[in-house]
Amino acid sequence: MNGIELRNVTKRYGTDKNGPLAVKGISFEVPAGTLTTILGPSGCGKTTTLRMIAGLESASSGSIFMGGRDVTTLGPAERNVSMMFQSYALFPHMNVIENVGYGLRMSGVKKDEAALRARGALKGVGLVGFDERLPSELSGGQQQRVALARALVLEPAVLLFDEPLSNLDARLRREMREEIRALQQRLKLTVAYVTHDQSEALAVSDQIIVMDHGVIAQRGTPEQLYARPESEFVAGFMGEAMVFPATAQADGSVALGPLRLQPRHAVAPGAVKVAVRPEAWEIGAAGTAAGLPATLRKAAYLGSFYEYGFDTPLGPVFVVSTDLSSPLAAGAEATLSLAAHGVSVVPAA
Repeated sequence: MNGIELRNVTKRYGTDKNGPLAVKGISFEVPAGTLTTILGPSGCGKTTTLRMIAGLESASSGSIFMGGRDVTTLGPAERNVSMMFQSYALFPHMNVIENVGYGLRMSGVKKDEAALRARGALKGVGLVGFDERLPSELSGGQQQRVALARALVLEPAVLLFDEPLSNLDARLRREMREEIRALQQRLKLTVAYVTHDQSEALAVSDQIIVMDHGVIAQRGTPEQLYARPESEFVAGFMGEAMVFPATAQADGSVALGPLRLQPRHAVAPGAVKVAVRPEAWEIGAAGTAAGLPATLRKAAYLGSFYEYGFDTPLGPVFVVSTDLSSPLAAGAEATLSLAAHGVSVVPAA
């Protein structure tokens, strides 16, 4: 069976037929048993898209299919989806077992069976023995697990996440994204997942869809989007790449100031841009031939790596270095060159 499919879906808020579109004719698929992340900055249309999949918003035009069935005009209860919200939306007056079993009870499942299934879901997210606790007696990570169990206990065909980890600290975010990914793969769930966090998207996804101003800027595997961005926007959004103007030469190479690089794909001669990720810069001794002269402006120690800000003929350059044995001090002279990874040529416009 197919998973989720959107065909030329648009969304316009309000009654003005000439008003601006929040989502502009997007089409994509979430194959059954896989996790697709919809990624983008605030206001790009990602949450609106998720809410249309859930049936919480109606599409202005286009079609939405689940399992090969047209659900465009169906309400949330008719779509067999569960959605996990950023706020968790737990009932404060209900204990954990009541919160998890609430959807089952509303579906007509008897109290004893609902409790049994709720305990099974809680066991699946590592919360055995928490049945009688109220949400106020739980940590943020535990509340998140309760919300996840509540979504899973309904055994939905489709599971939707809207910024599920944004309220957690960095360590818990890492733990929970690993747990969500492991559950998704173990249970073969079809998942659409919305976030603005690039590292989160890279960690959990089979497919990433990057949205920009209501349209799809690029889609592909995490590796494809990180290593082969197709536009300046995607390059800059995925992993803090800096983008520099450059020139494609007649011999197929690209000139970036004094540096020369060979693009992975053929590029027509003329103006292009080069996206360079901070870990792609290699720091050499000052005066090294065929490199980019650089003066260190600032340095920051972050435990497992250094962040450096250099002044260069190309302008400011941000560099991440894992060389902890030879830290540089502000004012140091160096030469920068490019590694084979983390460098992409994108169109100038």
